[in-house]
Amino acid sequence: MYKNSRFKGLKIAITGANGSLGRSLIEELKAQGAYVVGLTHNIKNNEKSFRKRPNEWIYWSCGKEEILSKSLANIDILILNHGFNPKGMIDSNEINKAIEINSLSHWRLIEIFEGLAISNNDLNKFTSKEIWVNTSEAEIQIAFSPAYEITKRLIGELVSLKKSKLLMEKRSQFIIRKLILGPFKSKLNPQGILSPEFVAKKIIQKAEKDDCLIIVSPNPITYLLMPVVELIRIFYSRFTKKIYS
Repeated sequence: MYKNSRFKGLKIAITGANGSLGRSLIEELKAQGAYVVGLTHNIKNNEKSFRKRPNEWIYWSCGKEEILSKSLANIDILILNHGFNPKGMIDSNEINKAIEINSLSHWRLIEIFEGLAISNNDLNKFTSKEIWVNTSEAEIQIAFSPAYEITKRLIGELVSLKKSKLLMEKRSQFIIRKLILGPFKSKLNPQGILSPEFVAKKIIQKAEKDDCLIIVSPNPITYLLMPVVELIRIFYSRFTKKIYS
């Protein structure tokens, strides 16, 4: 247990809680003293390690994000970690599934969580909420999966627009952090280089330092390219706003 962790006592919800990274994040956050809620479409109680089990399970499915509104009201940090990789498949069904899971579902949860953060402050609770969005390196690099790359790029750019809007409005009650992750071993990527345990520890370390762009990758180009891309997107959105205002 980390005595001085900023996550101690916080209530944190994670989508994709049954995945390799989800389980590793659960273990790390519980060790930091957080109360962890696992958000999943397939509740599994056969995890051998108690440390990798959330304190609480909540069932949900993509397309039905509104049912989580009540549950998310008391959540301090929401980590969006669910995803779908159709790999080389480019037929309509696989593309539609990737768009729904990797892009639209994430966006709807971002909007819901932002609305909860605003309503809390309208009620004079003066609390801030954080959302961490796992967009992955596929946002800016090839992942040998065209549909995965396109859908990750879409949610990545939408999150950049949202961050730009929050910065322009100087709103501090809603904080967005991006997780730009390199290839780690998982069902989505069995050939991953990094271990999910290593990635989870690095994510928590960087979030504790208040980084809003959390990069964990073996590729040095990502550390150089991603901050530049993010700045360009933010300045571009500000520039276009001035043009049309």
